[in-house]
Amino acid sequence: MSVTAVVGLQWGDEAKGKFVDLLSTEADLVARFNGGDNAGHTVVNPMGTFKVRLTPNGFSNPHAACVIGPGVVVNLATLVNEVKSIESSGIDVRSRLWVSPRCNVIMPYHPLVEKIYEQAKSASRTGTTGRGIGPVFADKVSYNGIRLFDLADERVFAEKLRVQLSIKNPFLQAFGMPALSFEAVFDEIRNLYLQIQECVREPYGLVQDMLARGGQILLEGAQGALLDNIWGTYPYCTASVTLAGGASAGLGIAPQCITQIVGIAKAYTTRVGAGPMPTELEDEVGKTLQVEGQEYGTVTGRPRRCGWFDAELVRFTVQLNGVTRLALTKLDVLDTLPQIKICIGYRLPESGERLRRYWEIDATRLEQCEPVYIEMEGWQQSTRAARRFTDLPPQAQAYVHKIEELVGAPVGYVSVGAERNATIQIAAD
Repeated sequence: MSVTAVVGLQWGDEAKGKFVDLLSTEADLVARFNGGDNAGHTVVNPMGTFKVRLTPNGFSNPHAACVIGPGVVVNLATLVNEVKSIESSGIDVRSRLWVSPRCNVIMPYHPLVEKIYEQAKSASRTGTTGRGIGPVFADKVSYNGIRLFDLADERVFAEKLRVQLSIKNPFLQAFGMPALSFEAVFDEIRNLYLQIQECVREPYGLVQDMLARGGQILLEGAQGALLDNIWGTYPYCTASVTLAGGASAGLGIAPQCITQIVGIAKAYTTRVGAGPMPTELEDEVGKTLQVEGQEYGTVTGRPRRCGWFDAELVRFTVQLNGVTRLALTKLDVLDTLPQIKICIGYRLPESGERLRRYWEIDATRLEQCEPVYIEMEGWQQSTRAARRFTDLPPQAQAYVHKIEELVGAPVGYVSVGAERNATIQIAAD
């Protein structure tokens, strides 16, 4: 049995989709266990280029089952469109897709409620994707959620929807928004459900059978560890558990079954939306990273904030997730830089010489921190054609080794391009 969890170690956008796609070629089952359609993954493989938000990135392997676990919240319109798009490329995904009926459904009122929250917070807004993720998780934990189970029975769905609209419509109207029509919402969601109904089936038994017969299972996390609702930069975070441990509840798999944890980190740091980012660069170097890395959100299209690699943060998330191997992505984006910095900790103005750790402070204090850097020599030549570690310039090899040393985990993969084959695999010692 081999169960591999793939998780992001920064603020998302680390290129998890590429590595799930790469590892899925040998998988029997690929499963999403958290998040919703606020997380976009771009996959470039021999079948084409795909931008997906919900469908597990094992869809290109015709032998792999694709599972959306109960820890995921589902936007039915997104899922229906993705399945149609994938099928238009000649890939049969519908027969292999399992969507847990325990998944909560993003309803039309959830993005509206989120919009009100963001407008009310004004300058203190979180900078969400606007997909309604926070409100749907809030409904879930306050026993107001509507699940795919409920959509299977028109009477049950109608009863629950009426209750929710009796709560949500006065709230929307209080902030100047029109009330939602019961008939319009009921028909919209019901029609979308019928288009995907055959895929709504509990995957728990499938997962347990796969474990029992020693199958290859790949667990796909969404967002990044620093967006976790507990350990991330709260309140500038997401609503779900983004850690490897979240797979246990989010899919229904015992913790001891997970045998490998691959942590994905960019060779620099990016962040979308508001919140502290100690190594952010607002100079020409930051602009170079943004342009060379094509740093624009898959879901929102917003430009990502860019900065130097933060080893303090990644050391923390390596420990938090129990990472067994690192995948370092977008090394090629650094190719033109003469000097490269790595953050090894922070100083607060009043703290003197003592380095502060991420886990010691909250988001407000992190915003006030000054990063402490070490500096390394750049390589100033292209790494895009490298397919073996020894193909990399000596300075690039030194940079990778320094990251290994600082974060406390071995680098098993180095990505030098978006394509599946633009990957260097490093054999374990």
